[in-house]
Amino acid sequence: LDAIHDFRLELGDRSVVVKGRVVHSHISDVDPDHVTYHSGIEFVDVPPRVGEAIDEFLASIQRDREP
Repeated sequence: LDAIHDFRLELGDRSVVVKGRVVHSHISDVDPDHVTYHSGIEFVDVPPRVGEAIDEFLASIQRDREP
């Protein structure tokens, strides 16, 4: 928890890198070959240009889902 990582997000034809802080994490599945975790990430110190790119990407997904 609270670890900071760099994340590369592929937003359609654009790619951005953001810093994220782990806010929660738990084991959701265990089998003989691997363990699956579910984690929550909070983006931190997001530059305005990157925030705008994320907002535009999410808006495009919503438009594509509308009937």
